[in-house]
Amino acid sequence: MALELRQQLKLSQQLVMTPQLQQAIKLLQLSRLELVETVQQELMENPFLEEGFDEPEQERSDPGEAEAAPQSDARGETPGDEKALQREADWENYLGDFASASRQSQMREHEALDEGLSFEARLSGKTSLDGHLTWQARLSNFTELEMEIAENIIGNLDSAGYLQSSAEEIGEVVGVSPAAVESVLRRVQRFDPVGVAARDARECLLVQLDVLGLDDPVLVSLVSDHLEDLENKRYKPLARKFKITLEDLKEYLDILQTLDPMPGASFGSGEPMYVSPDAYVYKFDDEFVILLNEEGLPRLQLNSLYMDSLQGGKGKDKEYFQEKVRSAVWLMKSLYQRQRTLYKVIESIVRFQRAFFEEGVTHLRPLILKDVADDISMHESTVSRITTSKYVATPHGTFELKFFFNSALTLDDGSEVGSESVKALIKQLIDEEDAKQPLSDEKIVDILKERLQVNIARRTVAKYRTALDIASSSKRKQIF
Repeated sequence: MALELRQQLKLSQQLVMTPQLQQAIKLLQLSRLELVETVQQELMENPFLEEGFDEPEQERSDPGEAEAAPQSDARGETPGDEKALQREADWENYLGDFASASRQSQMREHEALDEGLSFEARLSGKTSLDGHLTWQARLSNFTELEMEIAENIIGNLDSAGYLQSSAEEIGEVVGVSPAAVESVLRRVQRFDPVGVAARDARECLLVQLDVLGLDDPVLVSLVSDHLEDLENKRYKPLARKFKITLEDLKEYLDILQTLDPMPGASFGSGEPMYVSPDAYVYKFDDEFVILLNEEGLPRLQLNSLYMDSLQGGKGKDKEYFQEKVRSAVWLMKSLYQRQRTLYKVIESIVRFQRAFFEEGVTHLRPLILKDVADDISMHESTVSRITTSKYVATPHGTFELKFFFNSALTLDDGSEVGSESVKALIKQLIDEEDAKQPLSDEKIVDILKERLQVNIARRTVAKYRTALDIASSSKRKQIF
């Protein structure tokens, strides 16, 4: 078979995304923090962009005073004398807010000594579990080899304080026998918090019982052999096995509840995540007002100084200038389009979910992305991007925009109710139940059918309950 070259014409369509279009799409799905970082990065890289500032209502000095100023000072030196200007200049007024310390702070005689410390120096670092245990190990009478073993043990703990490596693995790393590791491990487990570096909950609780001097055979047996029975609240068989009454068993349970099965959790490195809403929705009279949160977002403008230099550029310099100007203008347009799209989407959500803004979560109606996209004449993918990692503050709390989109459940009369409303009602029913006679999933199905006339299966209730991190009725039941 011979190979040959041919020329042929082919007509096809394809989507070509310019860098500017890619940037505009990227800005849509950025969160507030990511957006601020992106804009700040662009401000650093593009000389034609600058952050605009609002002009102050009043200047610090009266322009009339400057005009009335004498042309020469008492010493006969003219303003053209640079050295005289440097000597006589009021640098404190000149620097203004840009001075390292304000006049007011300099004049306060009662100022505390530590007031000049940096912001970082005022903060105290949160103690980590590793640091807390290492500090105790260094205060112990460990040999150098034992200290190395202890550091390896501490370095292999998870966030709950449990050891994630075996004695054999640690021994291979340090070059000692597993028995030597076990010897150091027993000492580390008695550090504060007691029970840390245990390999499971059983060992953790047994260490705590040993340190507290609680050696009751029934109590020790409950921990060592019957943790699963206690978790599933199989109390009557346990009472029969140990030949004790339920009241006696309750006393043992009260002791166990004073122990900590996750001793390292209080040293968790995770910090709370604070959400800054992208928009606020307020009720004013009978209408809801939407206010975009632009705090912290720089107000961009073109740098006039560099724009003047654009006129004199030639060749490659001019091409570079023009490219940066186009990039700056496109970024400002993209930011405006992002905010405009966000406003339109939230405005549409308020129209569709007005009952929620009036009454709360239980009145959330079914909504899909296509409904909002058709309402504001935009593509569904655009709505999906703009609702990603965006939050809105409402009269009923702060919610992610994705929260307002939920599936529908059919009522007996043919109408529909949102799945989030059903979840909220399930949570409300469980919060109000009798702890000694908790509602089963079947009972919740009956109540939902009676109150909302909603047709829902028991497995759907179980799925919603699991999503809400609520245990089954058997585990919620309180015997005592």
